[in-house]
Amino acid sequence: MPLRDTLATLALASLLALPTAQAQVPAAPEASGPAPAEGKKDYSPSERLLLMSEQLKGLKAGTTLSYRYVHKGEGDEPFEDDAKVMLAKRQDGSCCSAKGEFLSGARKLQLPEVQSPVGNPVLLYFLERDIRQMNKITKGSANYFRKRIRMALYEAGTLRDVQATYQGKPVAAREIILTPYVNDPNEARFPLYVQRSYRFVLSESVPGQVLSLQTLTPGPKPDSTPLTDDQLTLAGASVPALQPFTPIAVRTVQ
Repeated sequence: MPLRDTLATLALASLLALPTAQAQVPAAPEASGPAPAEGKKDYSPSERLLLMSEQLKGLKAGTTLSYRYVHKGEGDEPFEDDAKVMLAKRQDGSCCSAKGEFLSGARKLQLPEVQSPVGNPVLLYFLERDIRQMNKITKGSANYFRKRIRMALYEAGTLRDVQATYQGKPVAAREIILTPYVNDPNEARFPLYVQRSYRFVLSESVPGQVLSLQTLTPGPKPDSTPLTDDQLTLAGASVPALQPFTPIAVRTVQ
């Protein structure tokens, strides 16, 4: 795997794992009030749901989570592809490490194995592709886009309960919507993408808890075709079938 790709994905994972104050906010001037408790972490409800909930709990080694990726928009050719998260036993026999496959061919994202995931790694994969696309289109810093997404989660993410559908059945879910680039001090550098929104739908009723992810860049007019529309949707989960039990013939000694 190219070292650059591995480091980029690990950089995203480490940034998302930091308290937001450490990830982006500069140190505040000294105040006369009491200092915050040592080691205190400051997270928003959206951060806690998206980045810190145990989304893989209850899943066993050998489980494969399958997703469908659909790209549409006015900017380039539409396509559909697949993504997978595969869980396996770690070297010590405990569960689980996670290995990903995200898209295919020239679009394939090279991914490191995650040894002890808490959240579902498909979220990191989806965001890493989005950030690389923003970097490619706008020539902006990938690190800058990572930090804008994290700050939006902390400051301005909307979180609400919704009804969603999984395999034709209604499920209770929670939805987070972000617009990281609205009021961005550098928005003049990428004016077409200022209104780009991120939608995350999670449900404890589905395997891996990540039901759907979407980034949407609207067109220049209200009735315009979206400039970009990328959606990842959970297709299902599978576990390898157990091998049939074959009894061992025992010969009785007379």
